[in-house]
Amino acid sequence: MSVSTQLGLLLWKNFTYRRRRMLQLLVEIIWPLLIFFILIMVRLNYPPYEQHECHFPNKAMPSAGTLPWLQGILCNADNPCFRSPTPGESPGVVGNFNGSIISRMFSDAKKILLYIQNDKSLEGFQELVQALKVLQESRKGTKHRPANLEKLFRVATY
Repeated sequence: MSVSTQLGLLLWKNFTYRRRRMLQLLVEIIWPLLIFFILIMVRLNYPPYEQHECHFPNKAMPSAGTLPWLQGILCNADNPCFRSPTPGESPGVVGNFNGSIISRMFSDAKKILLYIQNDKSLEGFQELVQALKVLQESRKGTKHRPANLEKLFRVATY
């Protein structure tokens, strides 16, 4: 059987099927037309308006690091639109949040944690304890030892 014969038989079968089910045929024709006319009415009632060029702030992806990613989400939660290009639109810029509160908080925390690792304050506390012992001994005794007081003065000014 040739292709044209098969196509003709298929169209004849479709035609007879549609002729027997008139309501289904009407729904299949009217439904897309109804949706199309609704779209035309919406377009006529609400004409398009001209809007300026829109530039959105950059948002880092998680691969850029956790802090830039979180800053992109938190600092741009309202997704503002700017008329001029934003600093983050430059090629190679991961984030433009260097002055944000979160960046300053994390940099301060980093400084504090790094300072604690290199901290020699326990040595200072040991010197303070020794100075307090010297002061206590000098208060107990009736005569003051000038060498101990001089040492106390050096520790106190340190």
